[in-house]
This record gives sequence, C-alpha cells and structure tokens, in this order.
Amino acid sequence: MGLGLLKQVKPISQPWVAILDHSIDIGTKKALVVLRVPMDVLSKRGSAIQLKDCECVGLKISERVNGETVALDLEGIFTSAGRPVAVIKDCDSTLQKGVRLWSEKQPAAVPVIEDIGHVMATALKAQFEKTRGYKRFIALTTKGANCLRQTNLAFLRPPGLRKKGRFQSIGKLGQWGQKMLDAMAVKGRAKKGSTLARLRAAFPDLMRLKPFIVRFATTANVSSQIMETLKNNGLDQVSYERCSQLSEEFPRNSKVKKCLLSWLQRHIEIQKNIGTLPLLVSSDIIESLFGNFKHIMERSPQADMNRTALLIPALCGNLGETIISQALNQAHHRDLEKWEKDNIPYTMRKKRQDFFSKKNIQKPGKLLCA
Repeated sequence: MGLGLLKQVKPISQPWVAILDHSIDIGTKKALVVLRVPMDVLSKRGSAIQLKDCECVGLKISERVNGETVALDLEGIFTSAGRPVAVIKDCDSTLQKGVRLWSEKQPAAVPVIEDIGHVMATALKAQFEKTRGYKRFIALTTKGANCLRQTNLAFLRPPGLRKKGRFQSIGKLGQWGQKMLDAMAVKGRAKKGSTLARLRAAFPDLMRLKPFIVRFATTANVSSQIMETLKNNGLDQVSYERCSQLSEEFPRNSKVKKCLLSWLQRHIEIQKNIGTLPLLVSSDIIESLFGNFKHIMERSPQADMNRTALLIPALCGNLGETIISQALNQAHHRDLEKWEKDNIPYTMRKKRQDFFSKKNIQKPGKLLCA
C-alpha cells in the first residue's frame, strides 16, 4: 500500500508546504522523507496538525547523504508532486545545502521556514550550556536522581535528558527545578527521615542555585508558551503580536529573546508574501511519523532499512477504503521487488545470508566485503 500511495502522487491545485527531514540511521541507511501539508490545514483544524493531515510525497533511501544528493532527490520528488510554496526543515546543514541547491534551479526562490522547535532549542543551548550555573545544576540533578532511584521518592526525580537534542525538551527540567525550589523553601531544620530532609540530602545545593534556576525556568517556560502558540496557530499577524508580547517576559539580556525576535521578523515577511493563511512553522509532525516507524522497526531482531521503509507513506494521510483500494491496485509484488532493487540494492539480512551460504566457500582468514 505504501508503494501504491507513492505511485499516486501528483500535483494539486491548492497551495501547500513541504516538510522534509532525514530519519534516524537504521542499519547503515537513512530515509529522506517529504510530507505535503495544504496551507489551509491549520485554519481548518484550529490546532497542531496530525498525521492524517499530511501526505507522504517523497521517500528516498540513501547510505551516502550530502547536499548534492538531497538536491537531486528533491528535484525528482517535486517533479512528481509539484512545487511547494515553502519548505519547512530543521537546522541540519546537509538539508540546508540541499534545499538551497534545489531552490537555486527554480524560476523563483522558494522560501525556507526554519522549524521553530529547533530554533528555540539552539537558542536555549547558546544561552545556557556553557554557563557555570547550568553545569552545576545538571551535575546536581544527575547525582540527586541516582539517590532517589528505586525509593518511594522516585516520582520526584528530575526528568531525564536526551543525549541528542536535549534542549528540545529542556523546559520540563526547568519546571521541575521551579517546583522543587517551592517544595524545599522551608526555613529551619527538617525532621529526620522526613521527605524534606531526604530531598535536601539528595539535592544539597539546590537552594544555592536559586537565582540560576529561576532564570532558567522562566526562559524555558516562556519559550514553551511561544512554541505552543506557534505550533497550534501557525504564524500570522495575531500570533506574531502574541509571541512578541510574550518575549517581554524573558529575563534581561536574553539571547533566546534576541534569536526569537529575529526569527519572527524573517518569517512574518514570508507569511505576508505567501498569502493570508497562517504559516505552518513546525516540523514536529515528521518527528512523530519517524517515532511511529521506529516503534515498528524495533520489533525486528536485526533492524535494517529495507522494504519496510514503505510503511512510512502508509502511516500518514486520511486513508479511507477507496484510497486504500486504489493504492493496493497500483502496486504488485513485482513492483515491490523492482522498487527494492532500485532503492535498496542490499540489506544486512541479504549480506548475512550470502556470507553464511553453503555455496559461498571462503578462504581461511578472508572476509567478504561488499
């Protein structure tokens, strides 16, 4: 069905934006996925878009990825799907170059929308990561979390941070810090063995970090409110003014505020040039799609990018009985074999089968290389 859906992709009359990203590496490969989202979806839904609002118009599997390969893939995808009015992507340099190279070949430049989530995460990282207060706070929460692990106070442990892209969810840590400051702001000695005494033992220097935690939590909280506004309503004059107003709540000399205001100014101009509809500014939906796909792939004992990548087109879109029937009629088993041969010439499983095949007799000390 996924292959059938891809074969049915064609241009549409209404304006749309393209959301594109590379999946996480699975085996030695990754997938470039392009989603089509009509411009009017946000105004119709009145909230953040869902997978059923999207159509997968492009899926390219690669082992070697650079700006030139991305540009070539986009050329083929947009030849079939038509040209979007704008492209949404994160801050990845490879995608940046690929989109630029593709756009330079177009009759008119296609606006590029920088995903607000990644922009804010980058700003938060620049603001805090190298500061002494942040380093002490992270060290304290890490040590304290270990103290509370497997105790009846484990529910008070600080939220775990992702190794990659940790500043995209850093707001939860700020909320935790503010809550713990309130809980531990009790004067005097705590009763031995009480919850307060145990928390003070687990996080002994937390109150000394109060000035930093308040600044950190305020910045993270305001950032979360701004992102919630933009992800649910898109960017137009109303949300622009709302976010500008919220930015006044950032602490003085905030790098995050400076970055946000610069982003708002650039992107409100894009919105005005495209039309009157709210501008989609978040690529969260493609992350959700990859999360669903990864959940399925984790069931495999030996994860590898193979024909199951064609599940991606089938995981989004508003798939009714008619659409499913049409998709299944578009693709047959021989089409799957041809697609796999053209897009994924080998898989780890095939290499393994070949290596351990009785027909494949190897000389001692010599391994196959493909």
